[in-house]
Amino acid sequence: MKQPEEVQLSREDGEALLERIEQKVLSPEDRRVLVKVLTFYFWLLFALREAKLSLKRVKALVFGEKPKPPAAGGTSSGEGAGETGAPISISPEVSSTPAPSPAEQKPPPPGPGRQGADVYRAAQTGACRHEAVAVGERCPACGRGTLYQLPPGVELRLDGNALLSAVRYEVEKLRCSACGQIFTASVPTAAGTEKYTSRARAVLALARYYLGLPWHRREGFPAVVGVPVADATQWEQGELVGDCTYPIFKWLEKEAAQGEVIYQDDTRGRVLALIAENRKAQAQAQAQGKAKTSERTGMSTTALMVQVGERQICLYYTGRRHAGENLERLLTKREPGRDNPLVMSDALSSNNAGEANLIRCHCLAQGRRKFAEIAEAFPSESAMVVNALKLGYEQDEEARRQQLSAAERLAYHQTYSAPVFTTLKTWLEEQTTQRWVEPNSSLGKAMAYLLDHWETLTQVLKVPGAPLDNNVAERALKLAIRQRKNSLFSATEPSAYIASILTSVIAPCVQAGGNVLEYLVAVQDHRHEVFANPGAWLPWNYPAALVPS
Repeated sequence: MKQPEEVQLSREDGEALLERIEQKVLSPEDRRVLVKVLTFYFWLLFALREAKLSLKRVKALVFGEKPKPPAAGGTSSGEGAGETGAPISISPEVSSTPAPSPAEQKPPPPGPGRQGADVYRAAQTGACRHEAVAVGERCPACGRGTLYQLPPGVELRLDGNALLSAVRYEVEKLRCSACGQIFTASVPTAAGTEKYTSRARAVLALARYYLGLPWHRREGFPAVVGVPVADATQWEQGELVGDCTYPIFKWLEKEAAQGEVIYQDDTRGRVLALIAENRKAQAQAQAQGKAKTSERTGMSTTALMVQVGERQICLYYTGRRHAGENLERLLTKREPGRDNPLVMSDALSSNNAGEANLIRCHCLAQGRRKFAEIAEAFPSESAMVVNALKLGYEQDEEARRQQLSAAERLAYHQTYSAPVFTTLKTWLEEQTTQRWVEPNSSLGKAMAYLLDHWETLTQVLKVPGAPLDNNVAERALKLAIRQRKNSLFSATEPSAYIASILTSVIAPCVQAGGNVLEYLVAVQDHRHEVFANPGAWLPWNYPAALVPS
């Protein structure tokens, strides 16, 4: 079906048409409008059934194109049409970020071209030599010049391997015809003494706790390439990697407890053993005549991203405890006498953790998101807030580009961001106190969120090093969300703890730019040294421990 002509029918015209239909007094023009409406209706159903329209396009067809928001210095309207509120004015002389000179402009982002040879850090290197000529010989082409050395060219060849591979050694056996003694040949030394090598276990751990592949899927893939390994066996081998990395995880906890800035966030988690406990507790509550159990039934995965000097440590926990409780347990390991850490989160009460011993910051992006969600219903008011907050982010990006220290960044925001935020707060307060906005509307609730948490949302104006938002923790949670979407759940609390250990060790190794596979192999091969001194086997310093003293 071809797209029919769009029907332009106002609400008043539509109500009048309905009234004429009920009175059975349709004019020829009414019949033409009804034909257009029915044709458009059937075309829309066909397009939706055949998945030829996006939801955004459907909204534009049905409700019209979204109006463009006015500029930040425009006039705000109130809750209803025709009502006007006090305008918010953002003076470019006071609030705008100084424009960088052309020489200081940011370079364009790299294009989607091929990877250079330098990015293949784990590639083996092989030297290719000339067989017919050598350095210092006469040129075979012209016979006059002498050959000299140039920088070598680079050619890459990529190969493929199965998740697991196996080598079968057929060991020769000889028996004496007289005494019956059996002589068995030995396996090559390079084969090792264990059936599963440390590299095989590291591959299994990465597939589960980085790629998020479930055990049953990883049982099927090796089987189709001729190396069948049961999922239970793979779990046992992955558990051995978790055992080797356990001291490193505890050391990372100790280091993270001394951090200056902590980002925290939660996402939903699933542990089958805890789900079974919930069902049992619910059955007991119903047997006692209660509607539901009073015990906690929720499960969550917490990510704590901690800035410690120049390093970032990311810790994961899955279980009954929420982010606030996990943070409170971590801070019990903080050395006395240290300054209170900056803690960034959203405004949920489950994130609270001994607030007297920390400096709480709330995510400004959450406040901005509330206005972005209602931009269609309140375009002018949303644009006011979004554009004002955008200036704050632009100024923070400029401070980062200039590589300002924490104190210099604070002074920069107090100079350029404070006037913007002060003007925004004055406007928000005027909108609410003058009743230009209905308090229980979505716009009123979004404004109330900003005003209720204004002090913690704008710590960047008062505390050196205070972050603007919690995007760091939200990005860190993607690793746990990937595991949940692919693998769905952990079977027991111990398996969830193993997942937390390995994910917490893999994540900082990825951030440090190291070879995670080689790191997990090294930790297993030097298990005794790791347990004796885990601080020397962290993802960013372990190569020094590999060098013999």
